[in-house]
Amino acid sequence: MTESNLASQGLVFMCSGQGSQKPGMGVDLLENSQVKGAFSCASDVFGIDVAALCCNAPAEVLNDTRNAQAAISALSIGIARALMHRGVMPGAVLGFSLGQTSALALSGMVSDETAFKIIAKRSELMAQAAGEHPGCMSAFLKADLESVQAVCDECAQGQVLLPANLNCPGQIVVAGEVEAVERAETAWAAAGKRATRLATAGAFHTPLMQSAAEPFAQFLSGIAFSEPVIPLINNVDAKSLAAKDAAVQLVAHLTHPVRFEESVRNIVASSVTAPEFVETGFGGVLFGLIKRIDKELPRACVQDAASMKAFLEAHGYAN
Repeated sequence: MTESNLASQGLVFMCSGQGSQKPGMGVDLLENSQVKGAFSCASDVFGIDVAALCCNAPAEVLNDTRNAQAAISALSIGIARALMHRGVMPGAVLGFSLGQTSALALSGMVSDETAFKIIAKRSELMAQAAGEHPGCMSAFLKADLESVQAVCDECAQGQVLLPANLNCPGQIVVAGEVEAVERAETAWAAAGKRATRLATAGAFHTPLMQSAAEPFAQFLSGIAFSEPVIPLINNVDAKSLAAKDAAVQLVAHLTHPVRFEESVRNIVASSVTAPEFVETGFGGVLFGLIKRIDKELPRACVQDAASMKAFLEAHGYAN
């Protein structure tokens, strides 16, 4: 499928990123065959009972990077597989950070099992990099790229400090070394604007993740990527991802910004009619970003049994 008709089928599935996890998420979907299968596959790859994590683990255990990524990706892939099993087929898929690897599976570029293996290795290497090069992330509100970049340039003072998530109008996440982020937050507040520190274990999507790049590239060299059956919009350049570029782009994804808003706008621009953006995963974060990008865009969040039933009924599929 070409750039000119990316979402011609009317739906775009969006896979959630890290930070959307919450104890109890997805528990009323665990008897669904496709969701159950995704959790079982993730459990085998990660060597933990992912369903038990969602059902029983306290927040501090679920928030551990490896646990959170296993649970979030299993739920995203499971919900999407359940919808696809009912005949709900997207014209494109899009992920946010971690969600991009979940979207790899939905696109057909890799199997679900391989996607979980990539996520497991990625989370391991990113945690190591974060330990070696401590950093943090902060969401700047009432933000535009020019003003955020100016604050980063002013406050870096020789340290790493960059826009890392280009989310939506008025919201850009800045990441870098802790002292540099603190200086930027102070400068932003002095301008009468608000910043919110994110609960992340490191400065993801910045050069502070560079030490993870080479071992991740070596790991990915053993993965055979297929051409996508469903187009996947790449976080790094907001364009369709091809099999020949997949490994290079996944490595670049570690150290480059997530261009979420640009990705959404490119999908809309390529579509004859506005597609419906459907977040498959818990929390509705991406659902909310779509609203901020363009409040007229159709959107949904399928995250539990009730929302899945409502979505299927609204779209004329037997529940």
